[in-house]
Amino acid sequence: MLLMIMIMLLMIMIILTTILNLTSKKMIIDQEKSSPFECGFDPKNCSRLPFSMQFFLIATIFLIFDIEIALLLPLITIMKILNPTSLMLTSLIFILILILGLFHEWNQGALNWAI
Repeated sequence: MLLMIMIMLLMIMIILTTILNLTSKKMIIDQEKSSPFECGFDPKNCSRLPFSMQFFLIATIFLIFDIEIALLLPLITIMKILNPTSLMLTSLIFILILILGLFHEWNQGALNWAI
């Protein structure tokens, strides 16, 4: 008997959820929202705009250095485990690699905004 009541309640909830989903405001088709460009681009203009290579390079460098900083965070938690000499050596090598990477990008001209 209890099982039948639970099955009936489950069926009622499924039917109610389906009806509410079909009648919600989200089902109203909006011409602007159904357009393929929702990120501030005008869908009526040409979609083949020139892409800024400098912006791409700076964004890529930012992501690389952002991940590198996330790799530095565990050094805080292992401060209690490592002795100060090995902690300083590990931190120094890691930061030295970051600085060398930054100088390499600078020498390659990836950080220059002017063409």
